[in-house]
Amino acid sequence: MREATGPVTLAGISERQRISLSYLEQLFGKLRRRELVESVRGPGGGYCLARPAGGISVADIIMAVDEPLDATQCGGKENCLDDRRCMTHDLWTELNRTIYAYLASVTLAELIEKQHAKHVECTVLKDKRHSIIDPIHV
Repeated sequence: MREATGPVTLAGISERQRISLSYLEQLFGKLRRRELVESVRGPGGGYCLARPAGGISVADIIMAVDEPLDATQCGGKENCLDDRRCMTHDLWTELNRTIYAYLASVTLAELIEKQHAKHVECTVLKDKRHSIIDPIHV
């Protein structure tokens, strides 16, 4: 969301999102290896998206940082119940597919757009409340 002003520093992300800097370094290393972000060195350096936000899905990000999308108890190995497949294995496997398909359909650009819309909506609500409550401007 802040990329329009240039590269974003991990320290800045860490502070704004309250995420450990060392954890962010690990995540962004993985994102860089998957070519989702590019690093910019030197003064004013940081990270930028490697391609347009509309071309990066949430599933791309999750897969890049090695986060499993698996609702099965067995990790897909079909040894859920005493080395046998459990009765609900197919249910959880289909849920995995559905979750992945949904996350693959949501782009980073859409998330950014929704966040901007929420910000605008909150600003409008604050302005309306102010004008209703403030007797000077009524």
